[in-house]
Amino acid sequence: QAAAPAQLVSLILSDVVGDPLEAIASGLTVVDPTSRKDALDILEKYQLADKVSSSILDFLKRSSIEEKPVGTDFEKVHNLIVGNNLMAAQAALAQARLEGFNTYLLRTDQQGEASEVAHELCNTLRWAWKRADPVPPPACIIAGGETTVSLQGEGRGGRNLELALSAVTDLADFPDVMLVTLATDGEDGVTDGAGAVVTGATFARAAALGMHPEEFLKRNDSYTFFSALGDVLKPGPTGTNVNDLTFLFTF
Repeated sequence: QAAAPAQLVSLILSDVVGDPLEAIASGLTVVDPTSRKDALDILEKYQLADKVSSSILDFLKRSSIEEKPVGTDFEKVHNLIVGNNLMAAQAALAQARLEGFNTYLLRTDQQGEASEVAHELCNTLRWAWKRADPVPPPACIIAGGETTVSLQGEGRGGRNLELALSAVTDLADFPDVMLVTLATDGEDGVTDGAGAVVTGATFARAAALGMHPEEFLKRNDSYTFFSALGDVLKPGPTGTNVNDLTFLFTF
């Protein structure tokens, strides 16, 4: 609005699953689709009304105040997504094909609890190994998105490391498979790792060191687990965040 009526081109890197323009970097060059009622509904849903100052509540409830009209402020605004999870996944698929893999894009809207998503992905990977579906080996199946972790311990890790740790038991003793998960910005949680690598041998290697995945999951201590195995991915910060990628390999 400050730039109107000039032409404005906004080049956007999306770090939000699904690329809703109004949510990326707070949508500075996008019409705000929300209303006062939306704000009140959120306060009610999460029982926060009594934690908000009375002046804010009064403002939101005053029906005499009309929503601010958009007018022509955004008529000359052009919002262009120049980078997102889909583009990253497509680039990874192209490189995998160059490396000789049969490729398949599973999804780019992956969300939910990291441990639960891990089980779903392991089911996909085991099926791909058993049935050569959706593509035969050597296969590279890619899923993108961003999971979350409900903390219950005080260990070190991030959503990708947690996802990888949750996959260790599911893939135990499965030959010729690999799961790799990483944050595209190179930083997973408050660690220097982007993610981790899991194979069918990871469980046995950990057991040989006296480590059991479930104990580390209880502490949300995935970084410590994979550090002991030397399986933390450490590419360093990339400077670009377009969510996460998970690679499912069969050989």
